[in-house]
Amino acid sequence: MPLIDATALAQRLADGSPTVLLDCSFELTDPTAGEQQYAGQGHLPGARYAHVDRDLAGPRTDATGRFRGRHPLPSPEAWAATLGRLGIVPGSTVVAYDRHGSMYAARAWWLLRWVGHAEVAVLDGGLQAWAAADGALEMSTPDWQAAAPYPLAAEPAMGTVEADAVAAGIGRLCLIDARAGERFRGETEPLDAVAGHIPGALSQPFKDNLDAEGRFLPAMALRQAWAPLLAGAGGPVVHHCGSGVTACHNLLAVAAAGLGEGLLYPGSWSEWCADPARPVATGG
Repeated sequence: MPLIDATALAQRLADGSPTVLLDCSFELTDPTAGEQQYAGQGHLPGARYAHVDRDLAGPRTDATGRFRGRHPLPSPEAWAATLGRLGIVPGSTVVAYDRHGSMYAARAWWLLRWVGHAEVAVLDGGLQAWAAADGALEMSTPDWQAAAPYPLAAEPAMGTVEADAVAAGIGRLCLIDARAGERFRGETEPLDAVAGHIPGALSQPFKDNLDAEGRFLPAMALRQAWAPLLAGAGGPVVHHCGSGVTACHNLLAVAAAGLGEGLLYPGSWSEWCADPARPVATGG
């Protein structure tokens, strides 16, 4: 169940079905904004806040000092501890949302799937859709029961690739870039050191998954948009973006369309372009 609409979520909560709500609101240009919105503008009843930098990502450098990108994955152990702190255990039903077209909620969805947690969905349309359906908001920080770290399986349930594998696979991998078209083409770059894209990558901006109200397109429309890209793949499909966050939005869209699962390049463009030895392409 990758997506849930506001009406279905409201009914679920009214029925008393146990549900952990995660507010993942965030701003790339102001990392304090999402938490301030959660506390000062209200959140869904009982929602717990998950911060993209602190909770949904790991350190930007590894033990050797190598830059891993702006939002690298947390270690499985760190993520398991975060899930326990948030009170999420195997079998919990989790619904993630944000205020930004689900671009951050999708990261939480992917991370939960990564550790094998299947009972997770994204609130389609986010907080705005909830408010439009006359859903209540609350200001107070809820109490909840923390749990032990989430039990980890021997292997992650969602696949990833690292920079060296991407470099070795250029021309063979199907690389799909979720950033806006002007960033992909190298016309502008507001966040990273170099403008452009990984050679051979295809542009599929994550915002194209949404309608004018910030909800995901119907499954049929998503299939029509995505099937030609995936059908032309001569090898594994690797999703990336600027820092590995909005790539998860494309992965969610593909799942909602019933088109299977791809791989995530977590370091994405921010890691790729930090090494001057890696090739860069510009234009369409």
